[in-house]
Amino acid sequence: MESDCRIPMSCLRPRVLALHALFWGLVSLRVFGAALLSEDKATVKPVVTPCWHIEEFVVAAECFQCNSFQLKSWAACLPTGYIERVNCTRSNKDEYKSCRSSLLDEHRFWKFEGVMLGMTVLFALTVVARQRSLDRLASEKVRRQIESI
Repeated sequence: MESDCRIPMSCLRPRVLALHALFWGLVSLRVFGAALLSEDKATVKPVVTPCWHIEEFVVAAECFQCNSFQLKSWAACLPTGYIERVNCTRSNKDEYKSCRSSLLDEHRFWKFEGVMLGMTVLFALTVVARQRSLDRLASEKVRRQIESI
């Protein structure tokens, strides 16, 4: 005698039901909690736009690497780890702006090139080994066919 129930009986055990309730409770708490937190953050404080976003500027000091203190305390150091000092022309304010180091970019480029060259050699050797293996199998098959004649 079979039941018409589509839910397996093992899913109706109290432990499984409790785990499902706990899981979906945590998921809903996470979703609704994130929504509530994002509403609180939106009303906290307006963001001040740096002067170099809205007016012309002159680079006062070329791009240089931040020290450990600057990395922890200055927001401009966070994106790249390098900053440059700029002087806004209209407001005559000195501010720091994140920048990209050409030396770091060159180092990353050559590292990428080295990895790509290494992968090229690795996969070329893999192709050669696979081709030799397939050639060996094909010649064995031909030899067996000739022997069976």
